[in-house]
This record gives sequence, C-alpha cells and structure tokens, in this order.
Amino acid sequence: MQPLAPYRLVDAFVVLIALTCGWSNCHAQIPTRDEVEAAQNVVLPDDPAAIIAVVGQSPIYYGEVAPKVDARINEVLAKAKQQVPEEQLQYARINLTRGMLTQAIQNKMMRESFLLDQVGTQSADKRAEADATLAARARQMFFESELPQLKKQYKVTDIAELDSMLREKGSSLASRQRDFTDAMLGHLYIRSKVEKDPTVSIADINQYYNEHLDDYRHPAEATWEQLTVLFRNFASREEAMKAISDMGREAYFGGNLQAVARAKSQEPFASSGGLHDWTAKGSLASDQLDQQIFSLPLNAMSEIIEDETGFHILRVLDRKEAGFNPLSEVQDEIRAKIREQKITDSQKNVMKDMQKRVQVWTLFPDDIEGAKPLPQSIGWRPHDAAANSNRF
Repeated sequence: MQPLAPYRLVDAFVVLIALTCGWSNCHAQIPTRDEVEAAQNVVLPDDPAAIIAVVGQSPIYYGEVAPKVDARINEVLAKAKQQVPEEQLQYARINLTRGMLTQAIQNKMMRESFLLDQVGTQSADKRAEADATLAARARQMFFESELPQLKKQYKVTDIAELDSMLREKGSSLASRQRDFTDAMLGHLYIRSKVEKDPTVSIADINQYYNEHLDDYRHPAEATWEQLTVLFRNFASREEAMKAISDMGREAYFGGNLQAVARAKSQEPFASSGGLHDWTAKGSLASDQLDQQIFSLPLNAMSEIIEDETGFHILRVLDRKEAGFNPLSEVQDEIRAKIREQKITDSQKNVMKDMQKRVQVWTLFPDDIEGAKPLPQSIGWRPHDAAANSNRF
C-alpha cells in the first residue's frame, strides 16, 4: 500500500459526500486520519456478480450497489471541481458502499419477513411460488404507477431511452423495478404488523402529564401599554422628564395611551401603540420595568419609572400567575404524542422481530445488528477480514 498523502483537515469532497450520501452510517464530519487509513485496508470485489450479503434466502450482489456508488462519487467529483487524493476516494467508496448495502439488506429483510408470513415453514416450492406471485403483482404495480412517474421525471417516452438515462446515474430499469418490489413488500409487511391506531387511555394521558409536568409549566405573563422617552434623544435629564410628563398628562386626560404612544413614544413598540403582547416575567432587559409590570394594579397608569435607558409610563392590561397548563387544555396534544410514540415503539418491535426471524450474512457484519460475517463458501470475502470487522 502506498503511504498516505499529507492529510488535509478540510476537504470539500469528503464533506460533500458526507452531507449528500443520505445514509445513517455516513459520517457528517470530516473523517480522521485513522478512518481514512482504515479504509485503505478494505478490499471490495471487482466482479459485479460477487455476493456481498445474503438475507435469508436472497443474495445481494456487488453489481446491485457498485454502480450507484460510482455514480454518486462521479456526481460529487463534478461538483467539487478539484482533484481528490486516492485515499479519500477509497474512504468515500467504502463508506457509501456500506451505507447502500445496509439499506439493501434492510429492504430484503422486510421482503423475507413478508414471505415468511405468507408461506411459513412450507416447502421451498411453495415459497418460490408465493415469491413469484408477489413479484408479478409488484411488477404490474411498477409498470402502472412507478414507470409513468419515471418517464415524466426524465422527460422520455421510450423505455430503452429511460433505461439508458438511469444507467448513467448508476441505476437501471431492472434495478428500479427490483427496488420497487422490495420496498412494496416491505411496506406491506410493516403495515400488517404495526399498530395503526393504538388506544390511548385517560390513564395514559394522566401518567404522561404527571411525568412531564415541567413541560407544561408556564411563568407569570403580562400584557401592557407603554410610553417611553430615551435619554439619548435629549440634551438633559430635565428635558426628558418634561417630555414623558407631557405624554403622561395627554394620555391620562385624553384617555388614549396608545394614540399618544404612536405619535410620540420612543420605544420599539411605539408604532403598535406601545402595546406589548403576553410576555414572560424575567424576559425583559430592564429589571425596573419587569418588577413594575408584575406588581402594578391592572388598568391604572403608573407613575414615571426610570431605568438606565430613559423614563417610562406603563398601564398593565392583564396578568397571568405562574403555574401549569391544565390537563384539559393539553390532553389532545398529549394524546397525539402518546399515539405517535406507540406507533414508533411498534415499528421498533417489528424491526427487532424481523432481525430475529431473518438471518443475515454480510461483508460488513457490524453494520447490521445480529448479522454474521459472510463465509467464503457463500460469497466473496475481502483480503483483510480483520479490517472489515470494525467500523472505521
């Protein structure tokens, strides 16, 4: 192996690969030197017919993954418009291969689980018959729904032309059809197992409310009107005092504080008549105003209040004491949260059950919980098996 080139802390290509790959095991940060070096010890097959995973009774061939990986790398290279060190290309290739293989395995696991539900422990002939029947239905659905969408997306009417365009992007019509079939059967399996409308009892809601009571705590809040003059706008403190006094008298005797605020006040809410909507206690920059707002009598104009910025007159319109939102106000929100959590838990249980039912052998066993290393007798193995036994 050639020694690594000096490692650069920032490389646009690796970052772009990580951000655009879209699979959970792609790194979202720049890889370390050790990660890049580890990738050099991983040897991928050069034969597209090489088996890189077996899911139940379904093999996954390198040729199902490699074109997509190459297309993604070429796409990013074209965007990066710069040369990329070979070791970083290798890192990206391995990382993308692992991500795509993981996704392919998960799809196959759902398909295998669906077939097991259909035929159970019946003979291999029955399984093959059921598989062929389901594949035929999926193929019909592909041509009725997915194919028209693909033609529209690529703006073509000829299937051969569509297939050619898909191959340029590392796919093919056959590959898309295969992926569609796996996805459809997987969707049917998940839909048949996951609880769609779980029951949420009053006891569930009460328990959730009590366990998450802090989430429904609210501070004291108030809404008020305000007149303000700022010291910076006057030559002296006396001039500022005269201005706020005049505004206060006009508002008091005229009876319309908001009109005076729009015309003369100097605080940010002046254009809205000095009206401040519900604001939590402790959130104001002025401690003096915060204290007065939560202690003044309601609907009465205050005396002149001074703080570091200027003089103010307030009229508190309404106030809410600190406390908790009553259960009656939040029970619908809680019910929706519990329902969503129950569906998520049901999905997780289905996935766990699927992993127990369907055995997986793969080139990268650490990427799938419960998977086993791919034996040489079944498929292709890299030269350095130890390098593949751990994530890099």
